Amino acid sequence: MLATLIIFLVGLVVFIVIGIPIAFALLSCSVVLMFHLNEFDPQIVAQRLVAGGSNFALMAIPFFILAGEVMNAGGLSQRIVDLPLKLFGHVRGGLGYVAIVATVIMASLSGSAVADTAAIASILLPMMRQAGYPILTAAGLVSAGGIIAPIIPPSMPFILFGVTGNVSIFRLFMGGIVPGLIMGLGLMITWFFHNRRLNLELQPRASLGEILRTAVSSVWALALPVIIIGGFRIGVFTATEAGAVAAGYAMIVGFLVYRELKFRIFYQVLVGTVKTVGVVMFLVAAANVSAYLMAVAQLPDAVAEIFGPLIESPRLLMLTIMLFTLFVGMVMDLSPAILILVPVLMPLVRQAGINETYFGILFTLNLCIGLITPPVGNVLNVITGIAKIKFDEAARGVFPYLCAHVAVLAVLIAWPDLTIVPLRFFTAR
Repeated sequence: MLATLIIFLVGLVVFIVIGIPIAFALLSCSVVLMFHLNEFDPQIVAQRLVAGGSNFALMAIPFFILAGEVMNAGGLSQRIVDLPLKLFGHVRGGLGYVAIVATVIMASLSGSAVADTAAIASILLPMMRQAGYPILTAAGLVSAGGIIAPIIPPSMPFILFGVTGNVSIFRLFMGGIVPGLIMGLGLMITWFFHNRRLNLELQPRASLGEILRTAVSSVWALALPVIIIGGFRIGVFTATEAGAVAAGYAMIVGFLVYRELKFRIFYQVLVGTVKTVGVVMFLVAAANVSAYLMAVAQLPDAVAEIFGPLIESPRLLMLTIMLFTLFVGMVMDLSPAILILVPVLMPLVRQAGINETYFGILFTLNLCIGLITPPVGNVLNVITGIAKIKFDEAARGVFPYLCAHVAVLAVLIAWPDLTIVPLRFFTAR
């Protein structure tokens, strides 16, 4: 079994290094495994591909992607930034706090780190540059805030984790609320000490009338996370239905309330959504082929043999897996890492008696950190394009906030009750 595991991992690394897209690399590794096991059958590949994309829970992904695209095009994202800007944009380093609050609110709407970072950065970075904020610091702060999106519900990575690992998506959604807020708090504390060393221009204080007008204008956008999380919490709709509600609500507000969403723009939104959904769903389908063959080859048992001595110490096992995941996140994007690692790790996690929801939240948080670390860092790539800076400059700018997220991860590993106790509260019915 160990030899089979090595063949799979080496094959995957080789295919990725030579430039084959992740989905096709997974399919190629699956074919290699089939030949190694003397069970090559093209029908199995076709059947597992179809089965991988046929899970009903995955329907939530296109709905939430559409909702995020509509919010950006329909003016909801702008309103989400406007209110915190009026409330405390005038304090020292106020635009930094606005960026953090805005990313936390946006996280409760779309669940995509890349989309949220792009939306907030395109609005706030020009303002921060004009106000004299060092662009590297501003870009680093916004990108670090953007990776909160996959932790606060709704979260597309949680949907992938739940489907792949057979874990309750409802519990993952509810369990991610407090860790996501702690990540935002960690960024605020870091920004508080960081901005004291900067000579930043203060913004004018907004009048009470301006605040009230902005609040009234923003209420339609801010109602969306309440509707999604509240309805999901009390059982009005499932995760898939919540995605449909989010997309429908965003379209109604964009077309009829803010009237910034036009049919010409909406067509472009639909095209962009279909392209993104096609990439994600094909990746999920390809990963299902690999997961099936991993099970046939008993690769989870091989991993259990490697980590076997740690099973009696769940805390040490958790720490070891988190260190390994932190490294993987630096070289692999979030979704493929979930689809590849979860089928292998979940049997080990259950055998050790680790709370599977708690593990899913920290596992996803860990991989999110990889979105702002070289050499891949997809969120860093987004911020470099918007801020017009180099990749290595973006990496330097995000470093203090990267450390803040790692510290939050360490705290959540050291004190599991910070995640588990709120999880019990939010899931009690």
